[in-house]
Amino acid sequence: MLLKDAHARLTQSQLAHIGAGEVGYIRRMRAEEISRCFPEAPDVDPQLDLWALFGADGTPILLTDNRSSTFFKAAEDHLKTVSLH
Repeated sequence: MLLKDAHARLTQSQLAHIGAGEVGYIRRMRAEEISRCFPEAPDVDPQLDLWALFGADGTPILLTDNRSSTFFKAAEDHLKTVSLH
């Protein structure tokens, strides 16, 4: 089945839950994005490199300045990881 065929047959809710509890994604975060995803995070230096781990459905799991920490947390939570650029 082609991806576009699968997408046409899945509801938005079903698509959002694919990989839930099994897949997480890691992405670099800019300072201005942090409050949207991590509202309780303190203000951070805009020059700081930050990394975040999210569940497959976009649920924020971890924010850190150490990229390796995201992989350790994912392994701890038994999540397969993918990186987004």
